[in-house]
Amino acid sequence: MAQEVSGDSLGDEFKGYVFRISGGNDKQGFPMKQGVLLPHRVRLLLSKGHSCYRPRRTGERKRKSVRGCIVGSDLSVLSLVVVKQGEQDIPGLTDTTVPKRLGPKRASKIRKFFNLTKEDDVRKYVIRREVQPKAEGKKAYTKAPKIQRLVTPLTLQRKRHRQALKRRRAEASREAESEYKQLLAKRVKESKQEKIERRRTSSMQKSASA
Repeated sequence: MAQEVSGDSLGDEFKGYVFRISGGNDKQGFPMKQGVLLPHRVRLLLSKGHSCYRPRRTGERKRKSVRGCIVGSDLSVLSLVVVKQGEQDIPGLTDTTVPKRLGPKRASKIRKFFNLTKEDDVRKYVIRREVQPKAEGKKAYTKAPKIQRLVTPLTLQRKRHRQALKRRRAEASREAESEYKQLLAKRVKESKQEKIERRRTSSMQKSASA
């Protein structure tokens, strides 16, 4: 696996092509696993993050049969990736280009795509796609994605409003804290005065009785 091979040995239609072996399955359907340097099947304890295994529960591990990454005659399927294109086109693979169905949705990605500055209006450059209605006789219409992270006067106003609310809340909490501290100091002072008064009266009573 991961080795680059010439396509000349496969036939004249693949002349000049260079392929990379990306994987495969043996005749019983077990997948090849990168890093297992054996030409046969082995049973490995696999966990989350390993290829050839999808855990069903958190932290689950399972022993699975996987085929080693060395190519042999017991393989039924071998997956290849075209690294270098040859002289002829492979029908259905290199002779057709499938355009992207959707354009960029995020404002910064649209700017990057069309090389726009911050002053340019992004909304004019949104890639619209034509939709054919299912009902017959109706006209085709275009659809455009809702632009995300678009900075508009309304979003700036909302941001200012949020910040003002935050400031107001902070001021209110500071005022409440200072009021509470004043009240606490007053209560402490009053309790001290009461204690002093009680001591004074008790000492006066003791001296009077003596």
